[in-house]
Amino acid sequence: MTVQATPEVVAAARILLDQMGIRPEDLLKQAVVGKPVPTFAEYVPVVTAAVAAGSRRTYGSYWCKVVERWGDRRLNEVTPTEVETLMRQLQESAVRRSNFRGGSSTGEHLIAALRCLYRRAAADGLIAEANDPSRMVAKPRRPASTRSALPDERLGELLAAASTSGDDPELDALILRFHIETACRRGGLLRLRPMDLDVQQCLVMLREKGESFRWQPVSPTLMDFLQHHAKQRGATPDQTLLRYRNGKPVGRRRYDGLFTRLGLLLPWVAAQQISAHWLRHTTLTWVERVYGYGVALAYAGHAESPSEAGTTARYVKATQQEVATALAGLTGERHPLALPDAADLVA
Repeated sequence: MTVQATPEVVAAARILLDQMGIRPEDLLKQAVVGKPVPTFAEYVPVVTAAVAAGSRRTYGSYWCKVVERWGDRRLNEVTPTEVETLMRQLQESAVRRSNFRGGSSTGEHLIAALRCLYRRAAADGLIAEANDPSRMVAKPRRPASTRSALPDERLGELLAAASTSGDDPELDALILRFHIETACRRGGLLRLRPMDLDVQQCLVMLREKGESFRWQPVSPTLMDFLQHHAKQRGATPDQTLLRYRNGKPVGRRRYDGLFTRLGLLLPWVAAQQISAHWLRHTTLTWVERVYGYGVALAYAGHAESPSEAGTTARYVKATQQEVATALAGLTGERHPLALPDAADLVA
């Protein structure tokens, strides 16, 4: 039975702690009794096995660096100053690509990786939350994104170059069209399976970061392309839909090769480091301008995530019909789920 302390009891306890030279926060920082604190080398594999594949991919290299630096040290032996020192060192040694912006992303990912590690340790009762040194180090300020919506003529150049060059222009054209219509992240297409196609309603199931998933409208033409691609290249219902001509599933490296080739053909692509994510910006900007903020949030898959889209998202949530209507306006094709007056847009 829990007894609620009265104000008088709390005041008396504070006086006693003052006399003993103990601050209330000192009590919170006491190590958990009974469980030995593991070393980084011992605990990183435990966390690696527990997290989702996306977290392993994002944080894995940073956990490896932590083990290289502090492998034989226990989790409660590293100080905030040491965490910040490692962050600065990794920022300084980050690869200087053409889109280098001071290593802020490297620093941000290191802190996020350590916070994930220590959050697990606290949940496992290995340390107190107040002893997490990564919480006492601020993440680097994230620079404003350089991505923006592509003008129509640039988008046309991109599609023309992709569909007339390379060893598999049919595949590359399908990749670009899918991203333009759905505004999905790269993982949304790479995880798509034939069983994720609702052919009758022209919907595809997108599974993206954070283990999120949603049904996204696509045009009848794109649905036909997806079905043809899956059948022609031997994709079984529960496996990756996107395939090379030899039947092997397409991975993230196809994107790297595609945009490297496009950069050789179109100098502005290389200069601005254009990627598939620019297509997401392009489509969502158009949807927001024409159909409004709420529809753009739903189109992006942000409507269920106020932390990403802002609290307003709770009040302006768009329907799937409205998203389908925006798609009909974007593609100029009728969609079976679009609102009735959408016919005027594509007549």
